[in-house]
Amino acid sequence: MFKQMLAKVRQTCPLIHNITNYVTVNDCANIIIACGASPIMSDDKNEVEEITSVCAGLNINIGTLNSRTIDSMLIAGKKANQLGHPVVLDPVGAGASALRTQTALKLLDEVRFAVIRGNISEIKTLALGSGKTKGVDADVADKVSEQNLDNVVEFAKQFAKKTGAVIAITGAIDIVADSQKAYCIKNGHPMMSDITGTGCQLSAMTTAFVTANKDNVLDATAAAVISMGVAGEIAHGRLSAMDGNSSYRNYIIDAIYNMTPDMLEKGAKYEVR
Repeated sequence: MFKQMLAKVRQTCPLIHNITNYVTVNDCANIIIACGASPIMSDDKNEVEEITSVCAGLNINIGTLNSRTIDSMLIAGKKANQLGHPVVLDPVGAGASALRTQTALKLLDEVRFAVIRGNISEIKTLALGSGKTKGVDADVADKVSEQNLDNVVEFAKQFAKKTGAVIAITGAIDIVADSQKAYCIKNGHPMMSDITGTGCQLSAMTTAFVTANKDNVLDATAAAVISMGVAGEIAHGRLSAMDGNSSYRNYIIDAIYNMTPDMLEKGAKYEVR
């Protein structure tokens, strides 16, 4: 099932418009290329509508939010909705400041999203309309575990019902849910948290997957999340004693580039709830 999602990305090579943060913009572009799609990075409000019009999907990431790009996100998001293009939201650090929280909530109010991807604290902030996060990391009390998994799954389903979006909550256990069905995904490696931007890369890649598979956003999102997790496992297996987090980041991108649909299918570790 999931292997068809990756194969479709490679077959169609969708063009993805990214309004993302400057910390990870290069990595986002490279992982989009690695999975078989094509990236455009553009955040000036005088051109985002035009750029979105020539693309097939839009990735909005608020990681390095500033007043200049807020208008750009709204303009591009509304244009993508008008054209029927999938839009993905990554509410990086929502809850850490009033500006981030208010901007994320404004985007939710004015733009229709196919997927919302973040850690549990960020997603809870959006669902509750306020919150506190530890920077871009999930609060310790909000970590998803086997003990609270059923509760988090139900929360994700309810938020999906409210927003009409697929909700992807990523962490030690990843949850990808619509209002009826949730994938609980256990791929990945703890070292992935030592890299700035694995979440940003995942949101960018998710946009490529859902754009290529618009008729099955839930499974396409799960396939993207699983792909990143499998890549994290493969990349960790390549590390030598002299390698660190910089090499690991590059090995993850390499693993996506070299991943076959069969590798993705065979490597998937998940259950459905």
